[in-house]
Amino acid sequence: MAQSFHISGHRGARGLWPENTLEGFAATFALGVASVELDVALTADGIPVVVHDPALNPDIVRGPDGRWLDGTGPLIRDLTRGALHRYDVGRLRPGGLYGAPYAFQTPRDGARIPALADVLALARPAGLAVDIEIKTMPDRPELTAAPERMVDAVLAVVAALGMQHRVALRSFDWRALAYAQRVAPAIPRGYITSREVQTDTALWWDGADPASHGGSIPATIAALSPAAGTLWAPGFRSLTAAQVAEAAALGLRVMPWTVNQPADMARLIGMGVREICTDYPDRLRAVLAAQPPE
Repeated sequence: MAQSFHISGHRGARGLWPENTLEGFAATFALGVASVELDVALTADGIPVVVHDPALNPDIVRGPDGRWLDGTGPLIRDLTRGALHRYDVGRLRPGGLYGAPYAFQTPRDGARIPALADVLALARPAGLAVDIEIKTMPDRPELTAAPERMVDAVLAVVAALGMQHRVALRSFDWRALAYAQRVAPAIPRGYITSREVQTDTALWWDGADPASHGGSIPATIAALSPAAGTLWAPGFRSLTAAQVAEAAALGLRVMPWTVNQPADMARLIGMGVREICTDYPDRLRAVLAAQPPE
């Protein structure tokens, strides 16, 4: 099963190396994953950079003086690429709650928040796929660039590097995916869902209503994007075997996130899941190796 299973490294492999860094991605590629997931924001000068939070996170960021930030730092959108590059994101803040689940992460002091172009250039010779999460939030639009602007900037980088056939765009904010479908329909899209977002689908899902599809999230996504390669990325805790089977019947890929415990990995595999996004690709490999032959 291991050879046919799709292992995706979340933010590279956050459990093993500093998240969303060139150093972390390079080490993750060496593990033999099928793809990596990363998050994108735009700087003040319009450069797509790979970072999860809209503002500098004091649990992973040290200033140019080498000291940990006292609190949440500036918004990414307010910093130029040059200014952003002065910050070190190569280790977790000691004793912080954020880093507690990743106690075995190997630091890479001196790591910087990379440009998307740098990560794609690193992935290209490795032959890996890259899932790019458009990190916009319709409930807090002031924190990031508009989804259309962010998608345009990402697509320009992808085209410049000739990576159109090796990337997918994904988002909790389905406005970004609707726009991407209009301007770049050949690039696969990934529709991320969570229980929290499902409380306000009118805001997050660009007006899509599961009630119009029998309450089914897979059917809602399939109606929005019937193209081959469309991905549903659900939070794994609420995912059911019936939903996995329905999604497969509708032609959707299913990749639950972020699955880090071996027991959860094994349970999802037993439900018919064949793709998992994890902070620990090494753990998933071990679980797959212990599975009986198909």
